[in-house]
Amino acid sequence: MKKLMCVPNVSEGRDADRIEKLADAIRRTPGVNLMDYSSDEDHNRSVFSYIGDPQPVLAATEALAETVFEVVDMTTQKGSHPRQGALDVAPFIPVGDTTTEEALEVAREFGRFVGEKGVPVYYYEAAATRPERTSLVDVRVGQYEGLAEKIGTPGWEPDEGPAEFVPRAGSVQVSVRPPLVAFNVNLRTDDLSIAKGIADAVRNKTGGYRYVRAIGLEIGDLGMVQVSMNLTDSSQTPIHSVMEAVRTEAARYGVAIAGTELVGPVPLQALLDLARFYVQVHDLTMDQVIETSA
Repeated sequence: MKKLMCVPNVSEGRDADRIEKLADAIRRTPGVNLMDYSSDEDHNRSVFSYIGDPQPVLAATEALAETVFEVVDMTTQKGSHPRQGALDVAPFIPVGDTTTEEALEVAREFGRFVGEKGVPVYYYEAAATRPERTSLVDVRVGQYEGLAEKIGTPGWEPDEGPAEFVPRAGSVQVSVRPPLVAFNVNLRTDDLSIAKGIADAVRNKTGGYRYVRAIGLEIGDLGMVQVSMNLTDSSQTPIHSVMEAVRTEAARYGVAIAGTELVGPVPLQALLDLARFYVQVHDLTMDQVIETSA
């Protein structure tokens, strides 16, 4: 089975009509299953998850990109989530027998497509063309507001497309990566410094877990803050380990956890690990899951 998944993040999370138009661009592509999509108004961001054979997934991502460039205008976009472009990230994820090399071919073809549309492209993670661009955080430094200056700086030329600032679109960041878990924890406080302090405690870059990226964000409509995380390898750093670390740090500040969010598809093994930890069913196996045994 050769399958490819793509999980683009688009810098639009407030206009329902625009979001549906983006989803329709994916739905209309034959051979692609739109598994999930969700939006966050405070982040002003939508995440789409779809899977299929590699070429249909490429076609769906090209159709999505064209629609994004039509309906999303970065000159008026504001939100709490870091971003550098209208189609902010487009990660391709090999599934089944699809190899990283095969996924890279699709990612490069998509990057060339975007570049030919006149939009700058930066490759990161497994698609990176130079070591300093492996991390998305490093590629996205300065965000959209700093892109006009950055793109003209020696060493920051895009991998595809023009080395010039495109105000409406910004830039597109394209990668190949394993499946990750997007996991958010909402805190019963409006003190952003607490969320940022907890993010510092759990993320790899500041001494936390090896496979965790984390930031603190405001959730204005709820009057709360959030520790927003990506677990880049949940088999090595499982959800429950991070959850308990956040709980401990929050208690240190005297703050309660209001709830959590899983954004997009999650590996089944990650959910089994949660059951083993919290229900203490230590001998639970994949064979006991009805849907995988049928």
